[in-house]
Amino acid sequence: MNPLTNLNISLKIACLLLLTSAPAICHNGADSLRITLDEAISIALKNSLEIQIAKNDMEANTLLNNYGVAGGLPTVNANASNTEQIQNITQELQTGAGTKRRGAEGNNTSAGITASLLLYNGKRVVATKKRLAELQYQSSEVLNSQIQNTVAAVMTSYYDVVRQLSYINTVKFSIAASQKRLEIIEVRKTAGMANNTDLFQAQIDLNTLNQTLITQQLAVDVAKSELLRLLALDPKSPVAIKDTILVEQGLQIDHVLDKLASNADIKAADNQIRISELIVKETAALRYPTVRLNLGYNYTRNQSTAGFTLLNKVSAPNAGVTLAVPIYNGGAFKRQKQVAEINSSSAKTQKQILFRDYSAQAVKMFQTYQSSLDQLESQKANYKLSQQLLDLTLQRFQLIQATIIDVREAQRSFEEAGYRLINLNYAAKSSEIELKRLTNALM
Repeated sequence: MNPLTNLNISLKIACLLLLTSAPAICHNGADSLRITLDEAISIALKNSLEIQIAKNDMEANTLLNNYGVAGGLPTVNANASNTEQIQNITQELQTGAGTKRRGAEGNNTSAGITASLLLYNGKRVVATKKRLAELQYQSSEVLNSQIQNTVAAVMTSYYDVVRQLSYINTVKFSIAASQKRLEIIEVRKTAGMANNTDLFQAQIDLNTLNQTLITQQLAVDVAKSELLRLLALDPKSPVAIKDTILVEQGLQIDHVLDKLASNADIKAADNQIRISELIVKETAALRYPTVRLNLGYNYTRNQSTAGFTLLNKVSAPNAGVTLAVPIYNGGAFKRQKQVAEINSSSAKTQKQILFRDYSAQAVKMFQTYQSSLDQLESQKANYKLSQQLLDLTLQRFQLIQATIIDVREAQRSFEEAGYRLINLNYAAKSSEIELKRLTNALM
């Protein structure tokens, strides 16, 4: 078969592949682990250490969200003691009798159980319980945020591998064109129609592209290692990816901005505002009286082998109410409340800053997304034209109607068009992922 015919077939295949959003296929025989995007996300959600930490924090705050931790449940304490004594006793009584003894043995035994129930403390318990609930809700949103961030990072890294593999495809097709150009020159030289200058230049160009392929393979390996790091797998593990970058059409900036309130970080900021407001109430309650109901049962037994009382045993229940009224503590409670109010104001400002930054980030990402989509169709057309140009130039070169410089220029246009098409696909997809992350829509 004519070498030029083989070249035409190869270039048409290249055009078809890149025009369908640049699928990337890895045929490395050393690769053993084949991963799809869904599998990568599943592995990351299972193995992510950051998610595990956020999950542990949520579980801890869930355990702390309890009326007992808030101080609203009764407390019950038991105590017991036993003391053995050896005493020297000297007693004189009004009757004239007396007791004097050395080494008299004695025993004191006591035991008791007490219960205390808070009746009132300025609703501090209520505020504390609500704060603990808000901490639980906040940790849940932090976990959700970490999940969204992990999924976004995995998706971006995954499609970066796809992009780098697509670069390899472009380089390989360019190598095929250079190989055909070299074959044409060799045929011409055999026929005495070409000199060593053209032959050497063609060989240099081919060698350069082979070096580019090696460099690009390094970029692929680095991208794979980063993906494996995000998956918490061995970064040296062989992995193969076969996928296509497909960009979702139709995202609207107004819808994105309206959905920003669903962002987990912003919802966590709302929780922080409520937590700060509840701390203000807790601090204010310190200035109110505290009333407690106390119940108990005590048992005491005192025994001695000498002395006025040889045995005394008492057991009895008891009940009482205690009232504690803070009168003056140097203005500490007042200052603590003022600090809590300042922290509450800061929490509101922090949310405003977060919303401002996320809104600006959403607008910038949407601009990149829209610009990439606007350029994609024209770039696909440019890529198709560059393929046709290279095809035509090689035909003219075979017919001695074009120079080697013309072929190199057409080939360069073909490579640049392929790179731009791949980059636009990746830029649009990365922007789409970030927009969905900002609106809490990845999972």
